[in-house]
Amino acid sequence: MPKPAEAALLEAFLEMMAAERNAAANTIAAYRRDLTDYAAFLAGQGLGLERAGADQVAAYFDTVEGRGLKPSTAARRLSALRQFHRFALADGLRADDPTSRIEAPRRGRRLPKYLSEDEVEAMLRIAADALGRAAGPSREKRAIRFLALVEILYATGLRVSELVGLPLSALAHDPRFVLVKGKGGRERMVPLSDPARAAIARWLGLRPKGLLPKQAKWLFPAGTATGHMTRQHFAQGLKALAAEAGIEPERVSPHVLRHAFASHLLAHGADLRVVQTLLGHADISTTEIYTHILDEKLRTLVNRHHPMARSPRRTS
Repeated sequence: MPKPAEAALLEAFLEMMAAERNAAANTIAAYRRDLTDYAAFLAGQGLGLERAGADQVAAYFDTVEGRGLKPSTAARRLSALRQFHRFALADGLRADDPTSRIEAPRRGRRLPKYLSEDEVEAMLRIAADALGRAAGPSREKRAIRFLALVEILYATGLRVSELVGLPLSALAHDPRFVLVKGKGGRERMVPLSDPARAAIARWLGLRPKGLLPKQAKWLFPAGTATGHMTRQHFAQGLKALAAEAGIEPERVSPHVLRHAFASHLLAHGADLRVVQTLLGHADISTTEIYTHILDEKLRTLVNRHHPMARSPRRTS
């Protein structure tokens, strides 16, 4: 535990973060844990927060890395220390900032989960087959709605919030495209595949009539607070569909189908800039993650099929 004077200093910093920076309660709690851990490390070296130098900060992060913390957690800890020491510097409690030359931990980019084209096709086939198995008008309507959702998602790569929140007006401009309002209010036109257009037309023929005003504007209305289907409801249906197709449900989510849309387009020669536009990415570096998927897929294919990869080389 920090000494009383240090504890008071930490509380003053956290109060400033809450009052002046409007930091969330979870952020305040995380910073409290991070700084308490940092203070305990310094106490073990016979130092206090006001006397720690750059060497002590670097040594602390050596111990953090030795604990196997995620890079994102280590980066948050450094952010907490930096903001604390800048606070102490601004208040005249220190004459320097010992974190100024400490480099942020490198954050590895996690590759998205990947579904093959055969796996996606299997899911679409099961969703289509469900129409023939539906018993009664109510179940048939739900099956047609779900097929339309899945076909649109794989044809467009929409975010799940964009998908379930599609207004009817999104289809009014041109039936070959859907008008999507994405992050930051940015609009983009995304083309629809023939199967997606056919599924939408079939759904529109069965879409409920006489809806409440808050439901009537949505392509997929529902009796929810928003008036449209929830992301959770669609995600649950997608996992059930994956299980029926023989795919582990843990591998499948709406976002995984968005990844499949992008990676399959690139695998068939689509331009990265075009995929960026279709996905609604503001920065192309976000889209470039899919090139890593393709690189990994190519390496796997070479290792599996190339004769030089299968047979050990003879050396003279």
